[in-house]
Amino acid sequence: QVQLVESGGDSVQSGGSVRIACVITTDPSRRYCMGWLRQAPGKGREAVAMIDVNSALRYSKSVEGRFTISLDKEKSTLYLQMDNLKPEDTAMYYCAAEVRGRAECTGLIAFPYGRYRGQGTQVTVSS
Repeated sequence: QVQLVESGGDSVQSGGSVRIACVITTDPSRRYCMGWLRQAPGKGREAVAMIDVNSALRYSKSVEGRFTISLDKEKSTLYLQMDNLKPEDTAMYYCAAEVRGRAECTGLIAFPYGRYRGQGTQVTVSS
């Protein structure tokens, strides 16, 4: 059983910062890759940051240098620190996870097709 519960979404002005969090509950006998997806109105779902099968941090080009993904293992919480936000970052942000060994854990392109996602938290950036 995998449960993902996001929090921390907010409305900010351009240039502002938001940190969103996701409490993750997983099967302790398995290992997972995990990360963040986003979906803007009228657009498809895209992966913006993930911790891949080798525990490497990956970022999409659109957020690299502005967003930071981190995992607090003691709190079972995944974070996404978003700085220098732009209006085009406005979207619903989803925490996601998948069992390591599956193709969805190999990189950002495949990650949005994983099986486990939270309910989402809204981030709105105004100009």
